[in-house]
Amino acid sequence: MPDQRRVRVEFAGVVIAETRNALRCLETASPPTFYLPPTDVDPNLIVPAAGSSWCEWKGRARYWSVRVGDRVAANSAWSYLAPEQRYAELAGYLSFYPARVDRCLVDGEIVRPQEGGFYGGWVTDDIVGPWKGAPGTEGW
Repeated sequence: MPDQRRVRVEFAGVVIAETRNALRCLETASPPTFYLPPTDVDPNLIVPAAGSSWCEWKGRARYWSVRVGDRVAANSAWSYLAPEQRYAELAGYLSFYPARVDRCLVDGEIVRPQEGGFYGGWVTDDIVGPWKGAPGTEGW
């Protein structure tokens, strides 16, 4: 769903991405994830990362690392180049793991990362749990 709040991603003192044209995706048993249009992500600061994963709803995800000078946030973003039809509007948009970059913000509020190494949900004050990620929740 389109979300016109200001969404910003920072790493190593640099704004990696900033937009008012994010897509807010509600994930099963997770806080929402924000996908940013590729036109609002600095292409000089992201590089393809090895590996991929499969989402049963969205399809094959590819991973990206953020590089600013000598600092690298490995596998800190993902995108779907050819998502399943129901999620077609996500094609090419990038989402960032809040725990792997320095800061993600939604309308100036600092996002708290969803617990767990695999999950990329963006926790803000308007989100109420429970959600997956904490120890003992992986089997939901």
